Amino acid sequence: MPEMRFTKDHEWVRQDGDTVVIGITDHAQNALGDVVFVDLPEIGREVAEGEACAVVESVKAASDVYAPIAGKVVEVNAGLTESPALINSAPTGEGWFFRIEPKDPAAFAALLDETAYAALVESEA
Repeated sequence: MPEMRFTKDHEWVRQDGDTVVIGITDHAQNALGDVVFVDLPEIGREVAEGEACAVVESVKAASDVYAPIAGKVVEVNAGLTESPALINSAPTGEGWFFRIEPKDPAAFAALLDETAYAALVESEA
């Protein structure tokens, strides 16, 4: 499986060719509970690093999803519109949110690796 990186806001990022795929972590979906709605960004939208660009709503709360890397949204997971529960059942697989073509491909390496993310989650417990 390709290497994943993480943000302090509980997004995961996976490189896929010239793009990065973004979703929320298993930890985040567990905290949210049953996801009932997702608002995805428009294809072609330019996003800044840290910009709120999607919303995920659950039975408990609504939360923003942030762009971990600056770039252009090139694809969204239309399957989430029909089946937002994919976020709960496969948060790091079929439950991905969107793809970005990064402005700076090196930005991926600056994100948290798995060990640093695990430490972050542990510190929040």
